[in-house]
Amino acid sequence: MILPGTDPQAIEDAARCIQAGGLVGFPTETVYGLGADASSDAAVAGIFAAKGRPANHPLIVHVADAAQVNDYASSVPPFAERLMQAFWPGPLTVILPRKDGVAAAAAGGQNSIGLRCPAHPVALAFLKACNTGVAGPSANRFGRVSPTTAEHVAGEFGDDLLVLEGGPCAVGIESSIVDCTRGQPVLLRPGVLTRAQLEAACGQPVLDKDAVQTIGSAPRASGTLESHYAPNAKVRLMEASAMQTALDLLGADAAHIAVYARTILRIQSPNVLYRRMPDDALATAQQLFSVLRSFDAQGARLIWVETLPVASEWDGVRDRLGRAAAS
Repeated sequence: MILPGTDPQAIEDAARCIQAGGLVGFPTETVYGLGADASSDAAVAGIFAAKGRPANHPLIVHVADAAQVNDYASSVPPFAERLMQAFWPGPLTVILPRKDGVAAAAAGGQNSIGLRCPAHPVALAFLKACNTGVAGPSANRFGRVSPTTAEHVAGEFGDDLLVLEGGPCAVGIESSIVDCTRGQPVLLRPGVLTRAQLEAACGQPVLDKDAVQTIGSAPRASGTLESHYAPNAKVRLMEASAMQTALDLLGADAAHIAVYARTILRIQSPNVLYRRMPDDALATAQQLFSVLRSFDAQGARLIWVETLPVASEWDGVRDRLGRAAAS
């Protein structure tokens, strides 16, 4: 059941559902989340069951403001404070040491917890009405393409789930995740925030998760499995020249293929789906998951995606497409 997020009564209904231990689909600027009361392990178990998600794969807890961080974190290093001041509300998740006895299920049993304050008016109104942190992974079946509209969420879980309508997501891919538990900031998942932006905000280098050798092992984090964000169709990343060669060889017989590319290609078959990828990384991020879902809905079996530019602003999109292609 989709309810208008601008309706105060709908917000109250959604908050009551959370307080009663239920699940709610809610919008953020990144993707739509599937929310439950982070303080209730039983409620959080409902998220894992609904998504088919492993219970040791941690969730991000959404908070209404930075003051709520103290409900969940045992300490906040200064560089994490600076990151929150710079990017909250916004598409940044910080992983902090978790207070004993709180949100154990949402944390996947770890002694750390991921926290985020989203930059969406409906989400913030909803979180304030809930008066508790809301554990909220993307509102889709585990490993599949994340939802960026309320209709996507309803299509995943049916009419029994209460979903707050907040329009299409403005960012379109999940938040950047920075681990702040090991004395230095470590980027575990890229998003639309670049490493340069993160470093400028926190005033020190942000390490890469694969380059860290000396400060201990990283906590598990949401959306960092090798295979993730995958449509039903097989995703293949290709250079434009390889795409054109393959299309020329298949000619008019090409079918069940979808192409997402910045390059204008010669396509002889009317059965090939084509969507032009924007030249801008932020615009591509905003539409990426919607495009993948659209190709699935139109019956594509193969999705060919043009290799992305090497510039750092493409890192978030590159990460999602790499994981989608790994399935």
